[in-house]
Amino acid sequence: MTDRRTLVETPAGPAAISWHRAAEPRLVLALGHGAGGGVEAPDLAALAAALPAGGVSVALVEQPWRVAGKKLAPAPKTLDAGWLPVVGALAAEGLPLVVGGRSAGARVACRTGAAGGAAAVLALAFPLHPPGRPERSRAAELLGSGLPTLVVQGEQDTFGTPAEFPPLPAGHRLVPVPAAGHGFKVPKSAPLTQQAALGLVTAAVADWLAGLG
Repeated sequence: MTDRRTLVETPAGPAAISWHRAAEPRLVLALGHGAGGGVEAPDLAALAAALPAGGVSVALVEQPWRVAGKKLAPAPKTLDAGWLPVVGALAAEGLPLVVGGRSAGARVACRTGAAGGAAAVLALAFPLHPPGRPERSRAAELLGSGLPTLVVQGEQDTFGTPAEFPPLPAGHRLVPVPAAGHGFKVPKSAPLTQQAALGLVTAAVADWLAGLG
């Protein structure tokens, strides 16, 4: 069941939550978007459509800068300030909370997950480094999440392929998506269809969430 979009006040301005609720929820998954798009991203939409049937209520979170109609994402400190009050509102549901997002949203979740009281972190298309700049690694954010963390990464992601990731600590897991880029888009020549690629993403996340104790 999809609820109406609701606003949450934050120090960075109002953020927005679009709920996709499970009939009998056992946990809440909060998902933030990237710096180049919103919650309509195909992977976020696919998870919001698929997971409620398994008892996972999905909250798609629009950062204040998107709600305000701006085109450029602010600095990480401002992104974190626009996220944590939303996490607090979601925790009021009284269910275990998993935080995550795609790209920049994954970074926010990794930086703030433990402080926000989350049980785990989901990192979709984690931007390990800017394209072509592997020396500017953001691995410390991922490795330092301090929580069980699932990374789902396209094998052709220009922001970091699965092979570029450092050894992950206990509790972290990385699932590659064959032939997929940063938005999990696959070329027509790929050995799997676009629908199949998104299906791999949703299946990996559903299996991981089912195993969280």
